Amino acid sequence: MMHLFINALAASSGGGITYIRNVVCELEQRADVAATVVVSPALQCQLQSGSRVRLLEVKAPAGAAQRFLFEQRHLPQLIRSSGARVLLSAGNFALWTSPVPQILLSRNALYTSSDFARDLRRRRKYGMLMETKLKGAVAAASIRRADVTVAPSQSFADELRHWTGSNVLCVYHGFDDRLFRASDPNGSADLQQKLANPTRALRLLFVSHYNYYRNFETLLRSLPVIKRLIPDRPVQLVLTCQLHSNQVSGGYRSDSAAGVVRQLGIADNLLELGAIPYSSLHHVYRACDIYVTAAYSESFAHPLVEAMSSGLPIVASDLAVHREICGDAAVYFARFSPEALAEQVARLVANAVATQELRERARARSQDFSWSRHVEALLNIAQQVADTSRSTNHWKSQL
Repeated sequence: MMHLFINALAASSGGGITYIRNVVCELEQRADVAATVVVSPALQCQLQSGSRVRLLEVKAPAGAAQRFLFEQRHLPQLIRSSGARVLLSAGNFALWTSPVPQILLSRNALYTSSDFARDLRRRRKYGMLMETKLKGAVAAASIRRADVTVAPSQSFADELRHWTGSNVLCVYHGFDDRLFRASDPNGSADLQQKLANPTRALRLLFVSHYNYYRNFETLLRSLPVIKRLIPDRPVQLVLTCQLHSNQVSGGYRSDSAAGVVRQLGIADNLLELGAIPYSSLHHVYRACDIYVTAAYSESFAHPLVEAMSSGLPIVASDLAVHREICGDAAVYFARFSPEALAEQVARLVANAVATQELRERARARSQDFSWSRHVEALLNIAQQVADTSRSTNHWKSQL
């Protein structure tokens, strides 16, 4: 039986929590595997484990640097005590002295993004720029140190390979439509009230907490253009965050986006829901007409798969990752062009046949992503590294 030790201490929000939640659920259903998962107290209360997955609560320091040093000092002994055969490091950074072969999951595209570096310079966020460069250096060293590095898309795997000179494997993240819609069948009364749409406004949805690389400003600047191109119907952009001035989310200040809202006078065209529990997200997708994203950096983007599963046509920035994930189930635009974004939205509204074709392709494409297949691929890699001596690189040529 394969015994995995999963370091999930870095999973604190968004895609990290989604990833660990689904992987734990899949591992619980397999009779050929056992797992020990190290989690923070905040994450443990969001997970359910059974006989095959043991959740080990560890209170690590909050900062990335402090957590990294804590992991280097304390995790090797925990791994030895667990009896695990393979370590799965799920947070971009490797364990320097792992007592067992190590698979590194790398999913942070900011370390390699020239657009992000330019954006930080433009915003004069020099401290964040320096922090990103330092983390990037550790992430690159981690890729070289790990026995195998896995990326969630081929585009990002190629980027990491070019960046580090190391081989990186692609294993797509998964999606489980049944689990996505299984809980909270009706939604809270408060959410139902917020999602009421008596004016039948055209609703554009973007699911993300606020940050810079999701390019909110381009999305916001497209709204007046969309209103001009579609004068006969109200337009509303639905966000799962809030853009108040001085609000800080994960170190990102939303002042710039809030300033764009004031400058353009589009506050009435926004529905700022704030953070929505994952169990309720399917109600938000169902209440909207088109999914939009202007992100300039991504490694996978779970909301795209959620949107496709919900049958939403997608208007996405023209990134290699977006094209890889969505294929012909989306239409694309130059990532910093509000006008190009608006024109794609207007074309969908004007062409019901094309929009319906996108919906059908989106539902079909979403079925290509499976947490079961993701976990199966990881276990196959784990078995290979466990069966081969770490003293040679022979196994790498076999992958």
